[in-house]
Amino acid sequence: MALAITQPQNSNETKLTFMKKRIKLLVLFVVFSIGPVANAQVHMNFKFETPYGENKAVGKYAEINGAKIYYEEYGKGEPLLLIHGNGGSINSMGNQIDYFKSKYRVIIADSRGQGKSEMKTDSLTYEQITKDWEGLVNHLKLDSISIIGWSDGGIVALEMGISGKTKIKKMVTMGANLRPDSTAVNGWAVKEVGKSKKEVLSKIKQKDTTRNWKVEKQMLDLLGNQPNIPTKDLSKIKAKVLIVAGDEDIIKNKHSLEIYEHIPKAQLCIMPGETHFAPASNPVLFNEIANKFLAEPFKRPDSNWTKWK
Repeated sequence: MALAITQPQNSNETKLTFMKKRIKLLVLFVVFSIGPVANAQVHMNFKFETPYGENKAVGKYAEINGAKIYYEEYGKGEPLLLIHGNGGSINSMGNQIDYFKSKYRVIIADSRGQGKSEMKTDSLTYEQITKDWEGLVNHLKLDSISIIGWSDGGIVALEMGISGKTKIKKMVTMGANLRPDSTAVNGWAVKEVGKSKKEVLSKIKQKDTTRNWKVEKQMLDLLGNQPNIPTKDLSKIKAKVLIVAGDEDIIKNKHSLEIYEHIPKAQLCIMPGETHFAPASNPVLFNEIANKFLAEPFKRPDSNWTKWK
């Protein structure tokens, strides 16, 4: 579950100020967003020496599935995709770019309808975003990849693993969910998305032009109505997977456990004292956990000593 945030229309309005305003309206989109709670209790870093998401030296567009998708690359080595959350952008995962660009060939894009990438659809779906990322992998002629996906990015990573159209070695998902309802997502978040959808529909009915409300509706529909991934489909994932969540995440702990238990080669990490926003609020710890999983051979030891020989 992620947070939808559109870019500020007024160039004089700082990203930070805009983020705070947007958070109050759309408490539930993942990377920047989620509400007054995040605003008051969670301090996130989005300031970097490199202008991630606005780097003219490396930024490129690719025509993918009928839309121009903006992406940037950093570093050399094995390809590592970074996939941001709902309403975010390349800059959302600047903490991960900073850390991993010395270790991998980091590839990160603005997902469809977000950042600098075109929407070109009237009804955005996770399936469409998944196809876009698969298209980008093909465009760059990548034989195999690893992935770090945050929130919606984690959902897309799981979808890519299920589809099997891309060879994925390992993936790390942060705060991903299979369903949009209260069996997977904390009830307060479900209610907030519903409330925000009503507000956006009201703005559309009023023909308000202060923001692109139709785009925001698509982002909210993505959160409120999707994903709908059958648990049984997780068995199709061949990659090694690390399921990560904060112990006070938007996603219920039992749901993160459910995902972990249905993936053949998986590990689970519930970060103590952390929230949905750990990649930006505690990037040092999050990055170390992700790096350890990506760099070391996969293991799933068993505590059952009766099997030991």
